[in-house]
Amino acid sequence: PVGEYFEAAPGGSPANVAVALARLGVPARLLARIADDMLGRRIRTHLTVNGVQLDHAVPATEQTSLAMVAVAPDGGASYDFRVSGTADWQWTAAELEGALDGPVVALHSGSLALTTPPGAAVLRELISRAAESVTISYDPNCRPMLMGDPAGVLAGVHELLAVADVVKVSNEDLEWLLPGTRPEDAVEDWLARGPAIVAITLGGDGVLAGASSGVRTRRLGEPITVVDTVGAGDTFSAALLAGLHRRGLLGAAARPDLRALDADTLDGLLDEAALAAAITCSRRGADPPTADD
Repeated sequence: PVGEYFEAAPGGSPANVAVALARLGVPARLLARIADDMLGRRIRTHLTVNGVQLDHAVPATEQTSLAMVAVAPDGGASYDFRVSGTADWQWTAAELEGALDGPVVALHSGSLALTTPPGAAVLRELISRAAESVTISYDPNCRPMLMGDPAGVLAGVHELLAVADVVKVSNEDLEWLLPGTRPEDAVEDWLARGPAIVAITLGGDGVLAGASSGVRTRRLGEPITVVDTVGAGDTFSAALLAGLHRRGLLGAAARPDLRALDADTLDGLLDEAALAAAITCSRRGADPPTADD
């Protein structure tokens, strides 16, 4: 809230990732169901202005989802939601036909889209099918208020780890999914389930990560003044994917190279992603940086 008013800001985890990718110069297509209401039109404009391709977006008859965010003095965010029966979750298989047509090299998803029925099952099926032809990027991005029992969510996370190549999870998400688990142990467990890269973001403490090649690393965070943390994780995912794209490491054909990642390359990727996320934290709202930033 700004004074007595709420500030309306377009967002949503996958939308933030798409905007961050586009700002970093990576062509990005968003699979989204967008309503033709006041909020939906604002979202569509925001995405279009930022260069996100909406040729595979679906016009939705349901209302737009609403998330309310309160930012604490330390910049941390807490959420409340109005999402029952809204546009985002009503995917059908027919709406996703042709979703990966053209020169797609990676598919990113996560958060509520993969846990909210009825659309979650259809999207999970798309991801499983897509793994044959593209790099799969996954961020559990947990929302405890809406996801229910952590044990049930964790079972779904494990299913996706079996098909994912690049996985980013925050230490907060990890603590909710696996209370008391050391991040180092989670990296080992999750890598053993199939991904090429697992990165655990630690807020101001940086990032802990491992690769299927055997590399393990810890990178420090970028010291900044935190304005708010909204969109930081989404920016990290996008910058990590942008770095992989720039190095020619996305797409099914590049999977052997991705699985043979060396220490210097992984450190470079993580440093770029952490810097991009830090810039987002230094700005109000989900406002990811451009490559020039």
